[in-house]
Amino acid sequence: MYNLEEIKLKFISDLEKVKSIEELQNLKSYYLGKKGILSDLIKNLKNLALEERKIIGTKLNEIKEIIESEIERKKEELLDLEGENYDITLLGYKREFGNIHPITRVFNEIIEIFISMGFSVEKGPEIEDEWYNFTALNIPPYHPARDMQDTFYLENNKLLRTHTSPIQIRTMEKQKPPIRIIAPGRVFRRDEIDATHSPVFHQLEGLYIDKNVSLSHLKGTLEMFIYKLFSNDIKIKFRASYFPFTEPSLEVLIYKDGKWLEILGAGMVHPKVLENCNIDSNIYSGFAFGLGIERIAMIKYNINDIRLFYENDVRFLKQIKGG
Repeated sequence: MYNLEEIKLKFISDLEKVKSIEELQNLKSYYLGKKGILSDLIKNLKNLALEERKIIGTKLNEIKEIIESEIERKKEELLDLEGENYDITLLGYKREFGNIHPITRVFNEIIEIFISMGFSVEKGPEIEDEWYNFTALNIPPYHPARDMQDTFYLENNKLLRTHTSPIQIRTMEKQKPPIRIIAPGRVFRRDEIDATHSPVFHQLEGLYIDKNVSLSHLKGTLEMFIYKLFSNDIKIKFRASYFPFTEPSLEVLIYKDGKWLEILGAGMVHPKVLENCNIDSNIYSGFAFGLGIERIAMIKYNINDIRLFYENDVRFLKQIKGG
């Protein structure tokens, strides 16, 4: 106990000699650091008898609290003194601030739009199996549609998801209609990197399942989304297409900069997909849609090379600012 009181008195004496933040930090390490005096004493408590341990341990905690409190007080004192030495006539310098990445900005904007339309957000694993990524979506083995998506296969029949559609299947398995969700996330395909392709990119898919859902509901939902994302006067065109998990299927195009640009795919959920998830297709119907975030960002910001998003060139990123 006598030695502990000596330590406290020595600390107070050492503290009075401190003249800078650096010296204060060294003093703190000397007393409270991992190899400091108090840390060493605390480690040796286990060698004492139980009653001694209680008494000495209590005293050590008291001293530790005093040291921490005095160091914080001294720190504020030193900072105040340093502030008095500032020359307020010196010219300031411009601070560089970070900026939200364009992919993140578009992602957040699209998610907020659909949330405002009553959709909730669902997430799922990036490592999937063939049932969720293909079979349950009406893409059985040897189906030609599997050739449309070059897949990264892993061990034990696992794979990196090629789209966020597996999240739709997982949601339909665990939740009864009505279902109104969006599924954002990162996806993977064995694409060669060029101006319009990347092996890793981002998707957002939507799903709405309920009684008496029709194609007009799908078109109305997508039109409202596009108007909010771009502008109320933008031209929209729907074109017939093919996806194994929807029937009928369609592509959605907008007219921008003098040409029609495809921005997403959609359609009415195929009855087999509903049945695979134990949803009665005679009672329920629904629609689904999917879009690439990078594709939307390229159109929105007039970018013609997807690689610019991943090169982290500050000159490029500074050009795209906003909310």
